[in-house]
Amino acid sequence: MPMRYIFYIMGKSATGKNMVYEGLLGDEALGLSPLVPWTTRPIRAGERDGADYHFTDEEGLAAMEREGRVIEKRVYHTVLGDWTYFTAALREEDGEGDLLGIGTLESFEKLRDYYGAETVIPLYVETPDDVRLERALKRERKQSEPNYEEMCRRFLADQKDFSDERLAAAGITVRFVNDADKEECVAGIAAYIGAVRRGER
Repeated sequence: MPMRYIFYIMGKSATGKNMVYEGLLGDEALGLSPLVPWTTRPIRAGERDGADYHFTDEEGLAAMEREGRVIEKRVYHTVLGDWTYFTAALREEDGEGDLLGIGTLESFEKLRDYYGAETVIPLYVETPDDVRLERALKRERKQSEPNYEEMCRRFLADQKDFSDERLAAAGITVRFVNDADKEECVAGIAAYIGAVRRGER
């Protein structure tokens, strides 16, 4: 059986990671299936349970931890309370084939340690800070109850979480720029995925 890869998208907030993620999933030639993460935070406008995230509560998280299914988790102390994001181990019913995930540098490292560096492949997306800030503000304005304080917290935290030093320590050397042309970024990543599958990377 061919190796099953988990291609994992990362990047600071408002780099357009979700659009890149959707673009790659929509590429039938790639044939990727989503690795859907879990969270205890409230669902946001436009999100779909089971597609963007699996939404649960603290009791649901605790039950999965007792079952030994939680690979990694992160708790964010937000102005609205503590929100946990986590990844659960794959089950037989999750099928076969390559997967596409999206998350933080820490979650990538935990997945890589769990499944192996030959299986979990990083896809780091970056965007100039001024463009990111404009995108973040535009996105927050669309929420039914905009929370600009939380938006700023995420923006500043990302500067530390995705520093050059941390990326280098994680062995991430390939970066994909998503500043103006999303299609170009997606095409570049799709070509890279093809190279990985062919053993050229």
